[in-house]
Amino acid sequence: MFDLSNTCLKKGCLAGEVAIVTGSTSNVGRGYAQALAWAGAKVVVVGRSEARGAEVADTINADNGPDTAIFVKTDVSSAEDVANLKAKAYEKFGKVDILINNAMDMALNGPILESPVEDLDKAYAISARAVMLAAQAFVPDMVKRGHGAVCYSTTQFHYIPGMLGGSVYTAAKAAATSAMMSLAYEVQDSGVNVFCLAPAGVGAVNPASQKVLTEEMKNMRMPGFPGMIPADAAGAGLVWLLLHGKEMHATGTMIGDVLVDMGYPFPCPETLRDYPRAYVGGMQLTLLPCYMGHGFPEK
Repeated sequence: MFDLSNTCLKKGCLAGEVAIVTGSTSNVGRGYAQALAWAGAKVVVVGRSEARGAEVADTINADNGPDTAIFVKTDVSSAEDVANLKAKAYEKFGKVDILINNAMDMALNGPILESPVEDLDKAYAISARAVMLAAQAFVPDMVKRGHGAVCYSTTQFHYIPGMLGGSVYTAAKAAATSAMMSLAYEVQDSGVNVFCLAPAGVGAVNPASQKVLTEEMKNMRMPGFPGMIPADAAGAGLVWLLLHGKEMHATGTMIGDVLVDMGYPFPCPETLRDYPRAYVGGMQLTLLPCYMGHGFPEK
């Protein structure tokens, strides 16, 4: 059973909220969805695989009670599919308070000089286009109600030695990150908080990304952990950020920094790095979408 009771989070801390998580049929997206449900939110699981999506929703309902989650098969780059997603979410839960844009295809990660331009088109469709479609579908009602949160699950790959080569993937992620900062300023002071989270080093290595990972990266050990960051830890970090949404608005951060700041119980605390965490937002974030420090504003 999914459980975050060993963290500073209180079970039910997001009770009454309804969340949509795109790309939530596996890995970090699944961790986000399960964490949100544990925290008391109703969850709409979104992805392209009927089998995996149904399994995630069934698992969430088994852990948290019936009718906690539903699955809606969706191509997030399709306006028609996103409209159907909205209809199904509102039919079941009556509203959407939290939008987590996590969908991406890591197979679209080749170098600029070797990739067909069609790969870039596909990557932009899943990232920047999908972010815009989802924002247009769900954010206006959040603004009308004066309540909501939007998070984009971005990346820091193109600033990590050994990851160079995933250029198509990171270019598309950077575009969506920039779109999120534009959205943040469009909804300024509306009660809707918009921010980015880079969950680098989370979960199992995706086989689709093997071609850009060195042996060193495949055997990566994240600070504070014996290996990769578990998806449930990333989910805990997301919930913590949502609880601090006002401070996070128009900024971005990396999952490792979030976990340190929330006092996460690291299994290998002796491996944590002692380094100053940056405060990045606004124009800085659009220029440095892959080197993001903790998002709270300087006093």
